Amino acid sequence: MATIEQLARAALDYESLQLRSLTQDLLRESPRLSDQPRPQTDDPRLLAIAASLVELLTLRLHQAPPAWAREVGPMPEPFYLLRSAATMKRLRELCETQSPEPLRKRRLYAPPNFLEFA
Repeated sequence: MATIEQLARAALDYESLQLRSLTQDLLRESPRLSDQPRPQTDDPRLLAIAASLVELLTLRLHQAPPAWAREVGPMPEPFYLLRSAATMKRLRELCETQSPEPLRKRRLYAPPNFLEFA
């Protein structure tokens, strides 16, 4: 069974295909994302990504996010969820200006349609 922690780890490692596959699995196996448990880690980056992803998915599914997600702060430094944003100026600007709010508020940047077609 896929977990939000697995999604966050795939995102942190820039494993885009694995992230999409895990997202599909999670949505199929756990339709109520508000029940997702907090990741068992002290890594603030992993927690920030997990909270952002669960908030993004619950927003799109019109669900309330898990309570633990509100307690998680931002990334220590800006993080682009697409590795190519580091070298492609226009993509980086798109990510910075159009990233979905659940990501942007924790200093995570991705295109506006990130994981819509997981």
